Amino acid sequence: MNTNQHARKTVLVIFFINGLLLSSWVPHIPLVQERLALGEGVLGLALLAMAGGAIVAMPLSGVWSQRYGSGRVTTVAAFAFCAALPLPVLAPNLVSLIAALFVFGACNGAMDVAMNDQAVAVEKRYRRPIMSAFHGFFSLGGLVGSGLGGLALANQFPSISHVLLVSVLMVLGVIWARRFFLPPEADSTKQASKFVLPRGPLIGLSALAFLVLIAEGSMADWSAVYLRRVLGTGPGLAAAGYAAFSLMMAVGRLTGDRFVAGIGPVTLTRFTSLLAAVGLGGALLIHHPVAAVIGFACVGLGLSNLIPVLFSAAGRTPGVPSSTGIAAVATAGYFGFLAGPPLIGFVAEFSNLSVGLGVVAAAVLMVSFFATLTKPKVPAAEKLGLDYSSH
Repeated sequence: MNTNQHARKTVLVIFFINGLLLSSWVPHIPLVQERLALGEGVLGLALLAMAGGAIVAMPLSGVWSQRYGSGRVTTVAAFAFCAALPLPVLAPNLVSLIAALFVFGACNGAMDVAMNDQAVAVEKRYRRPIMSAFHGFFSLGGLVGSGLGGLALANQFPSISHVLLVSVLMVLGVIWARRFFLPPEADSTKQASKFVLPRGPLIGLSALAFLVLIAEGSMADWSAVYLRRVLGTGPGLAAAGYAAFSLMMAVGRLTGDRFVAGIGPVTLTRFTSLLAAVGLGGALLIHHPVAAVIGFACVGLGLSNLIPVLFSAAGRTPGVPSSTGIAAVATAGYFGFLAGPPLIGFVAEFSNLSVGLGVVAAAVLMVSFFATLTKPKVPAAEKLGLDYSSH
């Protein structure tokens, strides 16, 4: 096996570890909420700390990756993320929970930027698209982490024992993977990661990314809480919602490229976002645990390829450098991820969580209405030799 093959397998493992660590926290959210007697509004603010930590760490991770190499930064961030996993589970009060989630989010954000920089370097050496597979492995990690976490809690396995075991096992995985990263000179990132404000023709695409990532973030933060607090399930079944979401997200990401090529980005965006909205909305109306799990699965499949499609459309915007367009849409999307937890929490505080998640369904439905924004502009399409006019 050559260096590139080793590096590709290493990055797949790292994306899997990242998804597993993040999702291992999900089954514990309703338990921490109950233990600390937090309302939905306060919980939403606490979860906001995760996004705040990520926003602080992501630009720094870009600078460090430029200076020291993305492989080294990924390794350090991954070890820190493993160490941070038990912190929110152990938090004795609201203040310590907010601090723990800030650290947890910062470690995740730093790892996210660095591992994606390494993934770009590996993809460049392969000279063909392989990025979807990396993100598919992140979703597989989400499936395994939330599934095993739910299973452990359903069998009365102590929360702290679960997260400590996961941390130790993932540390071993990082120790194995760190040997095979590409060297710093292979990194394709020539400048530090930064936030770019959307302008002109990018505003519409940025708005769609904002709505999509509100929905995606809500699945991690609120799916288990909805099943546990609203539908009265046990902690094991509460984790099944995010597991189903992650499973279908992985399926969609691993097969999405061929669907985009076959039916075009507009048709795919319109119908997959409609699937997510109808699936989630129907589940909320039926008000049953099985329906909820199916609804969350529909959201996973429906959202799986929307961000890649939006990034692709941003990169094809005439008169805008590809990197600038993608950065602008990514910035808007991440602010959606940031706004989602407190928005749903505040709505739930003044009504209920079903209404809060109904806002998510409405947000995704709006994406379906404006799917034509993802249609390639004529100059870029001609330049690439593509024809999406029939879609």
